[in-house]
Amino acid sequence: MFNKTLVAATAVAAISAGAAFAENPMVGGAPMYADKNIVENAVNSADHETLVAAVKAAGLVDTLSGDGPFTVFAPTDAAFDKLPAETLEALMQPAYKDKLTEILTCHVVSADAMSTAIKGMVDDDGGMHIVPTVGGCELEATYEGDNIMLKDERGQMINVTIADVDQSNGVIHVVDTVILPAEG
Repeated sequence: MFNKTLVAATAVAAISAGAAFAENPMVGGAPMYADKNIVENAVNSADHETLVAAVKAAGLVDTLSGDGPFTVFAPTDAAFDKLPAETLEALMQPAYKDKLTEILTCHVVSADAMSTAIKGMVDDDGGMHIVPTVGGCELEATYEGDNIMLKDERGQMINVTIADVDQSNGVIHVVDTVILPAEG
């Protein structure tokens, strides 16, 4: 009797855990766990190797592993590939750590903003909402249907390709373009 009860309880726990994890989309071929932080999940995504390397080079691992809450617009490797190779290579050098940090923190908002919250703010502001980032950038958020778009200070349109990846310290929205601060 005890063993059947234990087996049943274990099965219910496994199904419940699976259901909780199923709510998060896969990113870069890897499951994203809501009980892990932004860095712990990002390192498992095959689509975010450049971002993880950049976060390490900028010394932001401890920050993005912290309590948050953070919303991170996480550019894929393909997004980084849009930058000139020499630019990306230079940014990864210690001499450009401050510039790399500025760029990366333009992808971070000090709030836990799921897509429904972003859409609500856009609606409240009449179709466009200014999103201030930790790095001092101001992004213009809009949406069409389920697609959220951001415009950076250089006028680039950035598309959220995977929204609402819940993290223990915030949320990740995967984006198709590296957000850049204003030139100057």
